[in-house]
Amino acid sequence: MTETLTPERILEATEEVLRRYGPAKATVVDVARALGVSHGSVYRHFPTKAALRGAVIKRWLDRTAAELESVVADDGPAGERLDRWLTGLFEAKRHKAGDDPELFATYQTLIGELGGVVDQHITDLEAQLARIIEDGRAQGEFAAPAPGGDGPEMVADPATAARAVFQATAHFHDPVHAPEWTRPGVAEAFRAVRELVQRGLRA
Repeated sequence: MTETLTPERILEATEEVLRRYGPAKATVVDVARALGVSHGSVYRHFPTKAALRGAVIKRWLDRTAAELESVVADDGPAGERLDRWLTGLFEAKRHKAGDDPELFATYQTLIGELGGVVDQHITDLEAQLARIIEDGRAQGEFAAPAPGGDGPEMVADPATAARAVFQATAHFHDPVHAPEWTRPGVAEAFRAVRELVQRGLRA
């Protein structure tokens, strides 16, 4: 019996085709050939080549968000969860760059074309960070905004604080910095940034 063609099967095949040929040469016809179907069958699930590529990259990025969600959902101390979350994000990105270089290169090539997908990924990650920071305030571990204050005790609302943390740690998850993730001393530098972030958030 012929296996049913599903979006998931198409995306798996597309990943392999992109790894083999790269984004410049990979075509929908190549994906269809790998699946043993007509390219029209692929288009019935993904109406354009751009839609197919966007779905592949979204699926690839969503894996990271899904892995980090378990850290967010934990009920342990917020500071410890924040540290695990930042470490998990760095390790996930470094793993993608080192162990899946072909698809990582594809991601970097397509980032301009797929800006909406990437923006949503960043939004999802910042939302996870905001939940941890909000928990930290509820636990009394992180500083809450002082009513009408602007002194050292003043920390931005969780969403703004999350964005600041994400930007402050960009060196360890933004793909543009990937070549530096294997250099000597990167672990020490990452630890220093994490500690600085923690000090900035704590009451």
